[in-house]
Amino acid sequence: MAHGAVGCRHEFYETDERLTLSIFDKGADPEKVSIVFEPRKFTYAHGDKVLSLEPLKGQIDPAKSGYTVGKVKVEVRFEKLAIGRWGGLTGDAPDVLSTSSYVPPVEATRPAPRRKNWDTLTENILSSEKEKTTDEDANVGGDATLNSFFQKIFADADEDTKRAMMKSYSESGGTTLSTNWDEVGKG
Repeated sequence: MAHGAVGCRHEFYETDERLTLSIFDKGADPEKVSIVFEPRKFTYAHGDKVLSLEPLKGQIDPAKSGYTVGKVKVEVRFEKLAIGRWGGLTGDAPDVLSTSSYVPPVEATRPAPRRKNWDTLTENILSSEKEKTTDEDANVGGDATLNSFFQKIFADADEDTKRAMMKSYSESGGTTLSTNWDEVGKG
């Protein structure tokens, strides 16, 4: 703080997306208020009143942050770069851009699945019915054979088939295993 500068009483509240800081500076002149937003620093100055917060507990987006000068207080809105609570205004926190706890939903990162022609697949399976070996039929042999059989199917399957297998198996408690996503996906 500069010589003769006076601190400002302030308080804040936050949501996961933004933090709102109230600086109590009664009768602040909007023309003379100076506010600077930086990714990890905030500075407020009005006459001899100065409030500098550094380092901010989390990173903000200076371009999306803003403020309003009112009769009793100046309300400052910090737009957070990472979703989550800070629990305080300043302090050391890991750089949220490199260690963000936000993980995008799987749907947002998965490429669109390729459509399968289930009729052709069914015809191929039915036309290839013959004497089965333990590699082909899970009912020939024991549990170990069953596991390797399912692993082989799963390893060679496309995304829809894998999803159908996992969903049908987990929802049935291990009693049903379907490879038909069109059927399982409806449930």
